[in-house]
Amino acid sequence: MSRFWFRLWLSWVIRFTIESIVLASLFSFVATFVIYFVKSTASLNSDVIMALIDIFRFWFVIFWSLTLLISLFRGVKHFFNRCYNGYVLKLLTCKGDEIIETVGYGDISKVFRKWMMAMIWSVTALMILSFSISYTFANSYHWYNIYVLYLFIIISGAITLPLMGSRCKRVKLAKC
Repeated sequence: MSRFWFRLWLSWVIRFTIESIVLASLFSFVATFVIYFVKSTASLNSDVIMALIDIFRFWFVIFWSLTLLISLFRGVKHFFNRCYNGYVLKLLTCKGDEIIETVGYGDISKVFRKWMMAMIWSVTALMILSFSISYTFANSYHWYNIYVLYLFIIISGAITLPLMGSRCKRVKLAKC
């Protein structure tokens, strides 16, 4: 059973990471070139390229913050009806009597809200723990950024995925 949760978590991490980074890169790329073309297309020398890279990096952090949320929501749909190590998560209808075979984004909203609240509490606990350790030993918070938040989300996913089956009445663990 623990292998099921690990494989589900690992596939979620890979999908979540790739989707959020690709979307953030795409949006940052578009924003960078819109700024480049609006501010008159100067010839591409080393200074202009370095400026474009700085603009891309600035927008990447902002867009990655947004695409993390988008990827979290989209990732919940892929938890269901995929067999990992002999087990599968099934999503039940609102009445809890039938299994939904084709899970859509409208079907996962209640499950996502419950999982997201568990994730928020878990990330908050990790942040409080890390801030207290950081304050005790280093007396500094300069290390906290979106990349650290991403790691907290990944760790929280490992903590909260097994809780989803017990917290959500619409989620059922079955053998496949």
